[in-house]
Amino acid sequence: MKKLFIVLAFAGLSMSSFAQDADPVEKYSVATNSFWSNWFVQAGADWNAWYSDEEHGMDLSKSPLKKFRANPGASIAFGKWFTPSLALRTKVQGIWGKSVINDNTTGNSMKYWTVNEQVMFNLSNMFFGYNPTRVWNMNVFGGAGISRNMSGNQYTANLSAGVQSAWRLNKIASVYVEGGYIVHGSHFDGYSKINDRGWDGRDNQLYAEVGLSFNLGKSTWNKVPDVDAIKALSQSQIDALNSQLNDANAENARLKEMLKNQQSATTASEKVYVTTPVSVFFNLGKSKVASKKDLVNVQALANYAKDNNANLLVTGYADSATGTPEYNQKLSQKRADIVADALVNNMGVNRSQVSTAAKGGVKDLSPVSYNRRATVEITK
Repeated sequence: MKKLFIVLAFAGLSMSSFAQDADPVEKYSVATNSFWSNWFVQAGADWNAWYSDEEHGMDLSKSPLKKFRANPGASIAFGKWFTPSLALRTKVQGIWGKSVINDNTTGNSMKYWTVNEQVMFNLSNMFFGYNPTRVWNMNVFGGAGISRNMSGNQYTANLSAGVQSAWRLNKIASVYVEGGYIVHGSHFDGYSKINDRGWDGRDNQLYAEVGLSFNLGKSTWNKVPDVDAIKALSQSQIDALNSQLNDANAENARLKEMLKNQQSATTASEKVYVTTPVSVFFNLGKSKVASKKDLVNVQALANYAKDNNANLLVTGYADSATGTPEYNQKLSQKRADIVADALVNNMGVNRSQVSTAAKGGVKDLSPVSYNRRATVEITK
């Protein structure tokens, strides 16, 4: 097991960085991207250390830096992230290997290649949430593939696993350091031996690699829309429309009553105006009239005020469920001023006949959207 110490040490170093670099962010669901998004290619140079079954019992040095077991190599890979935490990668690596049958460095080199299909997990995104600007990411991987010793014309299956640290340079490129362990089939190095355990062993390869990774096409993930927020907004709009409809029905009833008594414009008819204010509604946080149809309803009051030299009071409101009291006070005043300006500038009421008041945030009506309004009434 000593030959695993380097990979374990590399993993320990990565986990130490993982603890220091982890930057918790709000976790949220992401939308699935198209097939052509989130692809990447990687190219690297590696240093390989070989441990063959033929050396069993020879008590050779396990150091990966010994010349009789170490050789450089290269790799290239391409893959796709299917989620911010899960990817598939096809990796080809090789060139120079070692057949370790003794500690003689002469004549034990071989040429080889391996192809591995690997599953990758981004632990940074998995445990700390997706962050498109995170500088450091930690990935682990495992897979299987096929190996070929070109010098000995030998094919075998293999298993691989490892850990990778990647540092983001920009939106396209990142630099990575990777440590891995590949178990090749028996006799991969071209030699065979029935060891004292009574079975053919495996040839093992440890490697450390540094390289560059490049994103192809779209490499980020979009947040899934907040369905609850959309529903809440839609419900607020429906509430506002229902409120406008109720006020419109009340106004229609009032106008019908006026029409019946228009031949005798009495004090009683004036009281109808006084006790039946007309509402003008606004959207959340806005001082712009939500629907100009509301101002049409106000026109009848404007005409009455002009014909009878009556005074009009415009009162602004905001809903207390949102905003601070100071903000709501200013917002309710703005709403009252907007309607007062419409009475004077658009409907011809004398400025001296129009006064305003601001009630700030209130919760008089239900639902809360009904409170986002200004009312107009005759004060005489």
